Parts: sequence; structure tokens; C-alpha cells
Amino acid sequence: MELREEKRRLRKELMQRRDALSEEAQVRAQVLITERILGHQWFYLSDTILGFVDYGSEIRTREILKEALQKGKKVFVPRIEKAGDSKEQTMTFYRIESLEELEEGFRGILEPNGTTQRYEYDPEQAKKTLLIMPGVGFDPLRNRMGYGKGFYDRFLEGKDELQVRSIAIGHACQMTERIPADEKDLRPYQVILV
Repeated sequence: MELREEKRRLRKELMQRRDALSEEAQVRAQVLITERILGHQWFYLSDTILGFVDYGSEIRTREILKEALQKGKKVFVPRIEKAGDSKEQTMTFYRIESLEELEEGFRGILEPNGTTQRYEYDPEQAKKTLLIMPGVGFDPLRNRMGYGKGFYDRFLEGKDELQVRSIAIGHACQMTERIPADEKDLRPYQVILV
């Protein structure tokens, strides 16, 4: 089976599993992942958090983002934008001061409006930054499958210091035996599923 077709089939199966979670399971997972991230030394030692705003049945991240803001950390979340004049889309992280300023954007996902401070990669600063990323599926080798657009793979390319401070989070039902991956697929440094 061709890699792209295999990924498409597996992505659909894993999203159905995640979508089938009850509200009770979602709330329990939110509490557990919030505890795990807030108790993680990388969160504690970081002054900058690159997070994401949960969408649909993704594991809920808003408590993590609120807590980071309350602790005075710089919080950035992604916005999907057109790359210059091309039709290609790119992911850019913008700073937020509150979840209230987010607005519906790409595919209905809450995003910053794109007028605030943009995250600029700096290898030294990256040592005090935590990247928290979503995913559709994960395997025991830390391979991660996203939604198929390659946003995180392109964003992390050439940012080694940030990649070693990256944690992908999700629900336990998103673990699978094997994620088909190629050399373009970058692995998060840690995967935490609850």
C-alpha cells in the first residue's frame, strides 16, 4: 500500500477512535494532561510556551494555556496563513495575552488575529521554550501523525534546540502499533498520552 494511502486510512481510523470518546473521558483526560504538563520540568523551567488551542475531539489544552499566562510565561499559539503570494499555507505562532482574543480561523480553529508579536526562533532562547503539539496518532517510537498538511514538520525543520523541547500530547486511544513515516516526518522529543 502506498504511504499516503496507508496514512489516510490510519488517520481516519484514529480520528474515529478519538471522536468516540465520551465527555467524561474528555474531561478526565484534560485534568490528567494539565497535571502532567504543569508538573513537567520543561514547563517549570520555560519562560516561553508554544502551545495549541484544542479543536474538536483533540485533548483539551485551554487550562494549560491559562495557567501559563497566569504564571507570566510568554504564550504563543499557531495561526495558519498564506505563505507570501503562493497558495501554500504556513503555520506561524503569535503571542496571546488571553484566550478571549482568539478568533475562528483555519477550519474553524481558534487562532490569534496575527497582529501581535510573532515567535522568532532563537537557539539560545529555545532552551527556555516548551513546544506542546497535537497529533492524530502516535506509535511507541514517538512517530507522530498529524492532519496531513505537514505544518509542524515544516515549522520544526532546522530548529534542533526547539525539537528537543517538544512534547506531543493526546488521548491514550491515539496510540497505534506503527505510524508510517518518512524522513520528512519529524518526531517530538516526548509523547504524553493519557
